Amino acid sequence: MNPAHHLTEHLTEALRGMGANFAASQELRLLDYLALLTKWNRTYNLTAIHEPERMLTHHLLDSLAILPNLGAGPLLDVGSGAGLPGIPLAIARSDLKVALLDSSQKRCGFMRQAAIELKLANVTVSHARAEDFQPERKFPQIVSRAFSDLSEFVRATRHLLAEGGEWLAMKGLYPDEEIALLKGARVKRHARLYVPGLEADRHLIIMEMD
Repeated sequence: MNPAHHLTEHLTEALRGMGANFAASQELRLLDYLALLTKWNRTYNLTAIHEPERMLTHHLLDSLAILPNLGAGPLLDVGSGAGLPGIPLAIARSDLKVALLDSSQKRCGFMRQAAIELKLANVTVSHARAEDFQPERKFPQIVSRAFSDLSEFVRATRHLLAEGGEWLAMKGLYPDEEIALLKGARVKRHARLYVPGLEADRHLIIMEMD
């Protein structure tokens, strides 16, 4: 079996296991994104994972696992890096406006190119630190997969959250200690995430302004 066909089968099976109903065109676009990420990663080292099979599980499926917890948007993805989770979510939800924010010019260059090549009209990319970002409108949802600390995530993005909005923090193990020390927000709810093929705990911590 050729590698591309194997990835296609893996993706289709995994999405079915997650209960996600994707059109064939969306699955193809996810695989096109994976191919772009693999290609750029050889030169720019966008992610520490280099094997397409592991990228699919650890990046694509991990990003898509939060889909049931997303509202109508718009969504801000802070510290988006290579466009994770923002680009997979934008492919899955063409109705969702997704703003990608990163402080690295190199990573923003990749995300802009990906948005162009994948024809993602619902994606915008901004190069700035979260603290310095001043968009025209605030966001009802802010997600991060990369921030190490919940209080720091809240502090850096508080000025970007709309009234009544939610922070969505993607975590590994349930962060009891970070929640105990949380400042400026309170946990509204949390969800254990199911990522097929990923032998690790994954949680989504959903917070609101204190």
